[in-house]
Amino acid sequence: MDDPLPLSALNHFVYCDRRCALIHVEGVFVENAYTLEGSQAHEMADTPGYETVSGVRVERALPVFSRLYGLSGKADIVEFHAGVPYPVDYKRGKRKKWDNDDVQLCSQALCLEEMFGKPVLGGAVFHAASKRRREIAFDSALRALTVDTINRVRLMINRREVPLARLKPQCEGCSLHEICMPELTSAGASQALKELFR
Repeated sequence: MDDPLPLSALNHFVYCDRRCALIHVEGVFVENAYTLEGSQAHEMADTPGYETVSGVRVERALPVFSRLYGLSGKADIVEFHAGVPYPVDYKRGKRKKWDNDDVQLCSQALCLEEMFGKPVLGGAVFHAASKRRREIAFDSALRALTVDTINRVRLMINRREVPLARLKPQCEGCSLHEICMPELTSAGASQALKELFR
């Protein structure tokens, strides 16, 4: 059986498949201001423990896994409302236009459903920049995207594939930008360089 996929790999893949491969196939990771801010935003959530607030049990840094999907990781916060898990993921910045955070949270829900035997219908992403929660419903479309992402990440890692660089909006602020060099290695840039040196 394959090693379990870390939940973070799904987030990385949806954000950028090349970033995912550089981290999880090549073993490359570099900190930058954004990743350090993200670590600070997680500080409280990463301290294992629990408390009860207004009758809701709140677990911090809860290890989660799924044998069915071959996943493992840690949920920042899981609230238990009448015994039903409700995952809450902490993110550094404001809401982005990509689905990577939603897929990662949905993967936590898949794990929690298997672990506790109860349907997990929703969760939330807490954005530290706005200090607000964004509620997420784990509908059929998000679940399908999450399962598809699991399959694609596992295939990429098993084949040890590293996709070609593509310059895109996500590149700005990526901690691996200097290693990836999408301006030089993307398909269009490669063709331009070939023309230049002909």
